[in-house]
Amino acid sequence: MQKIVPNIWCNGNAEEAGAFYASVFENAQSEVESRYPAEGLLEFQQPLAGQALTVTLTVSGTRFTLINAGGEFRPNPSISFMLNFDPLLFDGSEEQARASLDRLWAGLAEGGNVLMPLTAYPFSAHYGWVEDRFGVSWQLMLTDPAGSPRPFIMPALLFCGRAQNRAREAVDHYLGIFEDAALGTRVPYEAASGPAPAGAVLFSDFSIGEQWFVAMDAGVEMTTDFDCGVSLEVDCADQAEIDRLWDALSAVPEAEQCGWLADRFGVSWQIVPADMEELMRRPGAFERMLQMKKLIIAEL
Repeated sequence: MQKIVPNIWCNGNAEEAGAFYASVFENAQSEVESRYPAEGLLEFQQPLAGQALTVTLTVSGTRFTLINAGGEFRPNPSISFMLNFDPLLFDGSEEQARASLDRLWAGLAEGGNVLMPLTAYPFSAHYGWVEDRFGVSWQLMLTDPAGSPRPFIMPALLFCGRAQNRAREAVDHYLGIFEDAALGTRVPYEAASGPAPAGAVLFSDFSIGEQWFVAMDAGVEMTTDFDCGVSLEVDCADQAEIDRLWDALSAVPEAEQCGWLADRFGVSWQIVPADMEELMRRPGAFERMLQMKKLIIAEL
């Protein structure tokens, strides 16, 4: 079961973005999940009246939510998505895995921006990092099948800017908060690299339930910070779980709004009921949600 859903902020083009991803990824589909009401919106939301509010994108079984909003935020490379092309998923054929990677790279790179060219690196025989036309960053990697298996999609947190060199602290923090969380790999920098001193996190991954995440300290100077461009939605079973996670994660009071919070590292989270879609069908629920910081189920 997917408990944590990556949310991608879109500038009024969530339906277009969903259609794009459904066309370039194999085994992907998108659909409008909810729409803005025609009335009761805040002034800045009124141009979106009746339009899609959220679009659900499913890629190889992993669910994303595309949020249709204004131009306040945009995804950036501080949170990207690592895509593991494991030959074991292609009947053991490295050739087929590489060909699938190349096809997806071509689709994502068209109209986008290459951050690291697709080529051989010490950690992968075929890897590239690309920012697509909607600003979302993807790391495509041909995986060594001899290593420990990992899922196809892994959200990757890059600790840079104001969060530089805090990857170890952040992962340990998350491991202490989430149930069923465990550390996977943690590889330190052997020598200093840019702003990362020796001992900082070159690469690490960790699991929360059945989901895997990546965390790294940037090895080059970057001013990019975590923000609402990509947020992590946690679907909670009840109010008690909402209360516990909210208290453990929220560190920026001014960022609290409509179930959104920012943690001590700047990462944006949405702490919401698992049945949020059903709750929002209640008359007036959208308007009541706009007045909340932490969501109170009984008051929606």
